[in-house]
Amino acid sequence: MTLGRVIGSVVSTVKLEALSGYKILMVQPVDPRGEDAGAVTLALDTVQAGEGDTVLIIDEGNSSRMIVGDSMAPIRTMIVGIVDEVNMEANG
Repeated sequence: MTLGRVIGSVVSTVKLEALSGYKILMVQPVDPRGEDAGAVTLALDTVQAGEGDTVLIIDEGNSSRMIVGDSMAPIRTMIVGIVDEVNMEANG
């Protein structure tokens, strides 16, 4: 799983049946401090996340297809949690 921040949404009036009922959100991967850490990706939302939310994303096709219950769905990345806070212990 990866931390990310929702930065926008994608509107699609026509999409495959496997994607029906899910919002598609733009997610900026972030490190534990909230700093940008990679390229923006699109993810299906399963938890009703919104713009500005810190989220947990999975970027693995088999896991995503299991969540939607369709072994042939063209899905790779999904939002599976909304993060309330991140705690890190100081090293040393």
